[in-house]
Amino acid sequence: MLNVSLVVMADFAIKSNPGMESGIFIIKQALQIGPYHTQIWSYQRWVVGFLVLIDIWVIVWRLRRRYAQYQLQHIIRELHYIAQGHFDHRISFKVRGEQQQVITSVNSLVDSAIQSMDDERKIEQSKDELITNVSHDLRTPLTSIIGYLGLIEDEQYHSQEDLLKYTHTAYEKATQMKSLVEDLFEYTKVRQTSAPLNIMSVNLDQMLEQLAASFELEASKKNITMSAETKPSNLMIQADAEKLGRLFSNLIANGLKYGDGATYIKLTAQQKNNEVQVYVSNDGAKIPEKSQNHLFERFYRVEESRSKATGGTGLGLAIVQGIVDLHHGNVKVESNEKETSFVVTIPIGYQADQAN
Repeated sequence: MLNVSLVVMADFAIKSNPGMESGIFIIKQALQIGPYHTQIWSYQRWVVGFLVLIDIWVIVWRLRRRYAQYQLQHIIRELHYIAQGHFDHRISFKVRGEQQQVITSVNSLVDSAIQSMDDERKIEQSKDELITNVSHDLRTPLTSIIGYLGLIEDEQYHSQEDLLKYTHTAYEKATQMKSLVEDLFEYTKVRQTSAPLNIMSVNLDQMLEQLAASFELEASKKNITMSAETKPSNLMIQADAEKLGRLFSNLIANGLKYGDGATYIKLTAQQKNNEVQVYVSNDGAKIPEKSQNHLFERFYRVEESRSKATGGTGLGLAIVQGIVDLHHGNVKVESNEKETSFVVTIPIGYQADQAN
C-alpha cells in the first residue's frame, strides 16, 4: 500500500506540473530504440522498480536482524544454562561474524574457570594431605617423647641406666621432630617461586669436593667411599650457593640412607653447552621402576626403605625438585642393577626472567 501511495502521489505531482510532464515526455521520445520505436523509459516502472528494491532490502535487513537477535537470545540461554552449574556444557553451534567470537570467548572462559577450579581444588587437597602427613609424622615421635618423659616424671625407672635410656630415646625423637620441621620449612621456602635467590658465582668443583669431604666420616662408617670430579675443573656457574649445597647434600644423604650395599658415592659434574650436569651416583640397590616416577613427590618413600633406621621425612627429594625448579633446571633418576644416579641439570648462567 505504501508503494502504491507513492506511485499515485508521484503521478499526481507530475500531471499537476505541465513543465515536468512535458520534460518527461521529451525524454521518453528520446529514449526510443529499434524499428518499432520501443520505449525504455517509463517513470512509473522506474519508481515501482526502485520501491521494490527498497522493499527487498528492508525485508532482508529485518530478517538478518531478527536472526541475529535470535542467535543472541540463544547464546544468552546457553550462558544461563552453564551458570546454573552445568560446567561440562559448551556452546556448540557455529555462527558467522562477531557473535562467533563471543561464543569462542565464552567457551574459553568456561574452560579457564573450570581449570582454575580444578587447580584450586588440587591445592586445597594438597594442603590437606600436607597437614595430615605432617601431623602423622609429628605425632609419632611426640607420643614417644611424652611417654618416656612421663615415665621419668613418675619415677618409673629402676636404675640410672634406665633413666639414661629414656632420656636418650626422648632426645632422638626430639631430633627427628626437629629434622622434620626444618625440612618442612625448607620445602615451603623452595615452593615459593617468588622467593628471592642469592645468586652468585659458584665454583662447582670446590663445592662438590667440600660436600664429599663433609660426608666422608659418615660414609666411612658404612664402608662407602666418597669422590668428586668436575670437567672442566674450576667450573663456575651462577646459582644460589646455599640452596645448591642443600640440593646436593640431600642427594648424598639419600644415597647413604637408601643405597643398600653401596661401596661408593660419586659426584660428577660436566659442562654441556650452556648447562651443567651433575651426577650423584652410587652402586647400591636398584630403585624399583614403579617408584622412580614418584621419588620427587613430597612424603614419598620407597616401601622397602620404610624402617626406623633409614626412614626420613620424605621431603628430601621434594626439596631437591623445588631448588632445581628455582634455578630453571631439571632433575631425573637413572637406576639399574649396576648403578643409581640422580642427574641434575641447571643453566650455567642464571636468568631471573627465564620461564620455569
